[in-house]
Amino acid sequence: MACISFNGTIQSHKLVSIPGYHNLKPVTKHSSLSLSSSSFSTTNLHYSRVYYKAQGIIKASSETMTTTIEKLGIKIVKNPPESQLTDLGVRSWPKWGCDPSKFPWTYSAKETCFLLKGKVKVYPEGSDEAVEFGAGDLVVFPKGMSCTWDVSETVDKHYKFE
Repeated sequence: MACISFNGTIQSHKLVSIPGYHNLKPVTKHSSLSLSSSSFSTTNLHYSRVYYKAQGIIKASSETMTTTIEKLGIKIVKNPPESQLTDLGVRSWPKWGCDPSKFPWTYSAKETCFLLKGKVKVYPEGSDEAVEFGAGDLVVFPKGMSCTWDVSETVDKHYKFE
């Protein structure tokens, strides 16, 4: 299973390795590249300039990157663009907070939340594997999911049930 570990902004001329991707073409400002594997669904790169080399190495100048991950039924959008948050009305959603703790939770409706701060591991029922997310992530939990929340850093989030 491939692993991708992009978080935040890639600094100018930093090399990033993406296993299994070769012979990619250069793209220009405001272009996007979508990648797929068993561990994540899409990655959208937004750069001033991006250079691709063989062997899955990317050399890029600084801008932000949005990665969408789906794992164990939970969807996580890392570094969503402000335009997406505005379109969803995230800043007008109610807020909820929680100190470090561990507790069970069942979703009676689909929940979309945006973490303003904090760090969480969620263990879906029947799985020993955790889904990790934190500040700056937009997360979607499906209706009917039962899980255990393990909050390691105090959470403050906007949320919406559908």
